[in-house]
Amino acid sequence: MTDKEELKELTEREEVRYGRQIMMEGFGEENQKKLRSTTALVAGAGGLGSPVSIYLAVAGVGRLRIVDNDEIELSNLNRQILYGDDDIGRNKAEVAKEKIGEINKDIEVESVKRKISDRSIDGLVKECDLIVDCMDSYRGRYVLNEASVGRNIPMFHGAVRGMRGQVTTIIPGETPCLRCIVPSPPPPEKSPVVGATAGLIGAIQVHEVIKYILEKGDLLKNRLLLIEGGTEINEVEIHRNLECEVCGEGQGSE
Repeated sequence: MTDKEELKELTEREEVRYGRQIMMEGFGEENQKKLRSTTALVAGAGGLGSPVSIYLAVAGVGRLRIVDNDEIELSNLNRQILYGDDDIGRNKAEVAKEKIGEINKDIEVESVKRKISDRSIDGLVKECDLIVDCMDSYRGRYVLNEASVGRNIPMFHGAVRGMRGQVTTIIPGETPCLRCIVPSPPPPEKSPVVGATAGLIGAIQVHEVIKYILEKGDLLKNRLLLIEGGTEINEVEIHRNLECEVCGEGQGSE
């Protein structure tokens, strides 16, 4: 994020567009400038990536890099709210860029049609201030996790299955990494998903992103938020694994 003294003044249009959040106590124009100066990597443009991209955009996060290599299918449409029937067969990231560009023309949106892997991750996280984990596989999530820890970039994790979901905020050096929380991936399979649950988890991820950027509020650090059926909410305290292969003691030493 840009240093405070380098932040450009808001335009008259921005003052109006974001006026209802600027008027919040403790928010103000300076914090809106912080949002505008932030670059977020949205990793995945599906059930979580759709609401995450929408709410980051309407909040005024200045640059979104949306990454997804998949094409839109009919079976996606119960939860991936950026898309409709006419988008079937097209790349998700490219369509997401178009739709988000219509929602907020004042931000920059970049689409990347590429699989998230060990080979591609360096270019994907370049110049990004934070990572929002909207993946549907732990293979990709682990790649994000290693990039987060290795480059000291915060990662906002979310996952959904059926009407259940989980969220945590990973701050390298302060919190457990994803490998600490999920040491080995669950078996690969198509998971049932209710669209409203994906929307709920994605919205919480965006709340965490905004609180992090503004340095306000109590982040979900060292806590895993668990939601069942939309209304049953529990928190689990989580701890770093000192023997974790990614963030444990001794990692990075010769």
